[in-house]
Amino acid sequence: MSESAEVPLPPWGDAIAGAVGAVLANAAVYPLDIVKTRLQTQIKKPATAPETNEKKDLEKGSAAEVPAHHDEHHDIYHDTLDAVKKIIGKEGLGGLYGGMFGSLLGVASTNFAYFYWYSTVRHFFQRRNRSTHLTALQELAVGAVAGALAQLFTIPVAVVTTRQQTQPKSQRKGLIETAKEIVHEDGVSGLWRGFKASLVLVSNPSITYGAYQRFHEFFFAKKPHLAAWEAFVLGAASKSIATLSTQPLIVSKVTLQSKPRPGHPKFKGFVEVLKYIVEHEGLRGLFKGLGPQLGKGLLVQGILMMSKERIEVLFIALFALLRKLRAQRLAQAAARAAAVLPK
Repeated sequence: MSESAEVPLPPWGDAIAGAVGAVLANAAVYPLDIVKTRLQTQIKKPATAPETNEKKDLEKGSAAEVPAHHDEHHDIYHDTLDAVKKIIGKEGLGGLYGGMFGSLLGVASTNFAYFYWYSTVRHFFQRRNRSTHLTALQELAVGAVAGALAQLFTIPVAVVTTRQQTQPKSQRKGLIETAKEIVHEDGVSGLWRGFKASLVLVSNPSITYGAYQRFHEFFFAKKPHLAAWEAFVLGAASKSIATLSTQPLIVSKVTLQSKPRPGHPKFKGFVEVLKYIVEHEGLRGLFKGLGPQLGKGLLVQGILMMSKERIEVLFIALFALLRKLRAQRLAQAAARAAAVLPK
């Protein structure tokens, strides 16, 4: 820890550490990403059951659910396990990894941009305040600014990836081809679909941070530094609160970025998506895919932070070694220069 204070990482070093950690974390749980995206982009509504089956449905105490408009290329998933079974059954094990390259590219670019801007903006606040300490409100502002800038530059990759993840294997195209398809349909602005929802979702890391600080103060008030497992548990708990608070917006953003299914309207904004989902699926529909969303978020955050911390330690050690070697070379050069000077 003392080394990090002596040799702080530059913004690009922090950005690389965050990007690598995010790629490792998301690669480890990628199937959950596919499943939650498929669950969040399907829209179901109560079926008009045949008269012979209506009584059976009522006896079971639940209305049957069918797609709002039947599409032979898309299955309807009832839960996480059902989605996994149907994806493997129809597309093979590789179906759980469809669009992975584009997704990891998006993860790497988003996290690189986020941590770069976070480090840059944070240093700006520190210089302005002439202090290394920031208030909780300033920390939240730093995270919000960094998140907004990261989304502005990287959302096109997320739009393309979401389109790939929601397409059946038989219709799935490569990264460039998918981007061209989106531009052909909606123009260049189509690559920024869901941007407003993404900006609102900048509140997600802000909520995570605020909850984490409150948990720290409540459970470990006398400990300035937490053990790895303590940080992981508090991080997971705070991430759960942030996800539960913003899940409807997450569903809305993913729906906006996916290709409209046959019979579904082409949404213009996230409020329109929210109204449509509530109309067809009720309030519960705003939280579809919550299980895999939570699972993915908790695992990704844990692996990301552990990986990022280790990479930062390596970078700090490397920078310290480079500075030491540079100092040695300067000392040797000075000694040689002194030796040739006339006495």
